[in-house]
Parts: sequence; C-alpha cells; structure tokens
Amino acid sequence: MSPPPRTDRPDGERGLLASLLRTLLATALVLSIVLAGVLLATPALDVTWTPDGFEEPRLPVDLGGPPADENASVDDDGAAVDSDGSTYEAESGPIRSETVERLVEAEVDDRRAEHGLDPLEHDGTVAAVSRAHSVDMAEREYFSHTNPDGEDPMDRFAAVASYCRAYGENIAMTWIDRDVRGDDGEISNHGTAEELAAGLVDGWMDSPPHREAILTERWDRGGVGVYLTDDGRAFATHNFCGLW
Repeated sequence: MSPPPRTDRPDGERGLLASLLRTLLATALVLSIVLAGVLLATPALDVTWTPDGFEEPRLPVDLGGPPADENASVDDDGAAVDSDGSTYEAESGPIRSETVERLVEAEVDDRRAEHGLDPLEHDGTVAAVSRAHSVDMAEREYFSHTNPDGEDPMDRFAAVASYCRAYGENIAMTWIDRDVRGDDGEISNHGTAEELAAGLVDGWMDSPPHREAILTERWDRGGVGVYLTDDGRAFATHNFCGLW
C-alpha cells in the first residue's frame, strides 16, 4: 500500500505564499484609499453654475459695479431700451409679464428663506438679459440655455455688463389656461399671474439642478424675464449673479 499524499508544503513555499498574500492585501488597501478619495471629492464652489453641472469660471475682463439704473432693459444689440413687457388675455383677465416676473422673484426669495438663505436683490440689467432670452426663445422657436448663435448665459450678460463674477440661469416654458402635467404627474392649470408664477417656481424646485441654482448661497442678485405669446405659451428665464 502506498503512503497517503503529503498535504504540508515546504517552508520556503509557505513563506513565498505568505509574502504574496501580504503584497496583495497592501495593494488592495492602497486602492481602497484612492477610491475613497475619488468618491469623496466634490466640485469646488468657485464656479459658474449651469443646470448641466459646474463649469470653470468665465470672468468678464472689466469688472465694475452694478448699474445705477436698476430698471434698465437692453435690445439684441445691447442698447438700453424701455420695455412694456407682454400681455396675455387669459380667461380670468389679462396677465402681464411684469407682474409674473415680480411674483416669481418673490416666490424664489420665499423658497430661499425657508432654507436660511438671503433674498436676491433685484437687478434690472440681469432681468433685461433674462427677458431678452425669453423673447428670443419664443421668436426663434428653441428652448435652450445656448441660443442659435452659440451664445450661453455668460456670453449674453457679458455683452452688456461685466460686474457679475459668477452667473447662473434657469429657464422654463409652460402654458396659460391649459392643463399641464408636471414631472410629479400632477395636472395643474395656470389661469392667473399668481398661479403661473407658482407653477414656474414649483417646476424648478422639483428639478434637482434647477433647485440647486435657486438655493445656491453665493448669489447676490438676480432678475426674471418672462415673455407671454399670443397662443398662451409662457417663456421664463431667471438669471443669477454673484458679485464676489
């Protein structure tokens, strides 16, 4: 009868296996530390915000102070103009864009206050840039932060002023006197200026990136621009400005 096979290993072989095991464990520990560092990394706050995420700051060259005329408006060429806004004849009565703009800004300030944030100072120039973008989206029939000319929110602001060191934008399009379904599945009908303003802000707050823009602490001022079309569409743009 032959002897049973040996199950023990020579000392040298056991030492080699132990050394390999220690090396593998050390490598795994290093990888886990590196992975943890990657997972814990967060975007810097000193950035220009867009709803698509964070981008590197794009600073205007000549940084000045806010304009003295807080009610300034601008045309497509950047010239200051007076604007009476737009009006839609709703079933409940006329809805004026200026009324909706004021209500949206007040609603946004209320939402910020609920989270311990300061209200945003109204900026007439920023509001005029916002309104011009809303008008442009309606007239050229697109819906985007970047217009057909390739200009993004900071490009549009930098064409008329240069005092905002950080800039952000929320946009929305909805209907007046029509049933609309929100992202949460609920159906609403915006028949008054108050309902329209609340619906616009609710839509932004229900979207994480737009909510983040509204609740960003670094904004100092902002402006809302609304354009109401004859067929009952409401285009809204809210631009945010950080002075530091």
